[in-house]
Amino acid sequence: MRIFKFGGASVKNGDGVKNLISVLRHEGINNKIIIISAMGKMTNAFEEIVHSYCKKDKDLIDKIAFVRDYHLKITNDLFDDNSHSIYMKVEQKFAQLSGFMSKNKSKDYNFIYDQIVSYGELLSTTIISSYINEIGVENDWIDVREYIKTDANYRDAKVNWETTQKNISSKIDTSKLTITQGFIASDGENTTTLGREGSDFSAAIFAYCLNAQSVTIWKDVKGVLNADPRVFEKTELLTQISYREAIEMAFYGASVIHPKTLKPLENKLIPLHVRSFIDVKNEGTTVQKGKDLEPKIPCFILKKNQILLSISALDFSFMVEHNIRDIFNFLHDYKLKVNLIQNSALSFSVCIEDQFNNFNTFYDSIKSKYKVSFNENTTLYTIRHFDENSVTEIEKNNNVLLKQISKETLQVVVL
Repeated sequence: MRIFKFGGASVKNGDGVKNLISVLRHEGINNKIIIISAMGKMTNAFEEIVHSYCKKDKDLIDKIAFVRDYHLKITNDLFDDNSHSIYMKVEQKFAQLSGFMSKNKSKDYNFIYDQIVSYGELLSTTIISSYINEIGVENDWIDVREYIKTDANYRDAKVNWETTQKNISSKIDTSKLTITQGFIASDGENTTTLGREGSDFSAAIFAYCLNAQSVTIWKDVKGVLNADPRVFEKTELLTQISYREAIEMAFYGASVIHPKTLKPLENKLIPLHVRSFIDVKNEGTTVQKGKDLEPKIPCFILKKNQILLSISALDFSFMVEHNIRDIFNFLHDYKLKVNLIQNSALSFSVCIEDQFNNFNTFYDSIKSKYKVSFNENTTLYTIRHFDENSVTEIEKNNNVLLKQISKETLQVVVL
């Protein structure tokens, strides 16, 4: 039994959905669980709905209409019969969304986010499952919220592994083709999400609980490359990556693999394949036990929209353990993700990303205790297995604000 995950780019239109079927036919229909993300850029579109709903903006109706029309266009491209039951199912999802927005009394942005954005996955899987049935391929559509259970830490929920394991192992028929959602889960009462781009993690959860043969992430690139082809002119395919190396790359921000995905797979030695849905004959990249990297070349990881903070004591005293503990408590309380730290006698520097738009509140809280200066809109480059040429390539056209080197990794913050 294998787990396949298809991201938004693979199902952004009717042709993408049909190509998904071609991939399945090439790989085999049965003994598969298919994890599917929201279509195209619909997660972004639902985030816009959340923003307008919380701000009570007048454009809320237009933003909902845009999302509805997008899904109906794909539905029209896939189904010839306008009276097909799929249209009623799509309208029911939007009726449920409207019902939540009219009845909701919570002002918790993160809670609202999870309840609304989750409709991206629910819509995509409903449409795709219906289409697969329509062309004669039997499949089971399941609501992943009945299987993956989490705490109530909305937007970054933690999995209750014991309950999730029991649900998945006892309820899933692994001999069939099953369609379900990535990214979303449930705390027992309400919808939760596993963090942005969490569909890969969803695939790993199912694989772990079912002792799957493998997980395959289908993408619009030929596998894991040593650099982002949108930024670097020359890139190479990495054919083999060890679990340890992949976890390091994901930790530093490699976008091809979600950071939480790898550990459950490593624990049971389940291989992870990253392959192209455009060229199914290409074997792509395999993450498994073995060589750290093949070929072993410098790998560039890029994180934009970073904030570089420099923090020092108001009385110019040394920055020692209790100061650093205090600063990390602030960072934790405001959910600011730390990507680099550097300490000197009088200052503590940290490169962070503000995933939840909490930086201004954080700054207002900490500035009464510490002297804080910062640079916004910086970029963090991480080079694994760096050499002289790779460092020169990053530094030659950028203003370097901070540089840090360890045995295998170099990090540079530039403006």
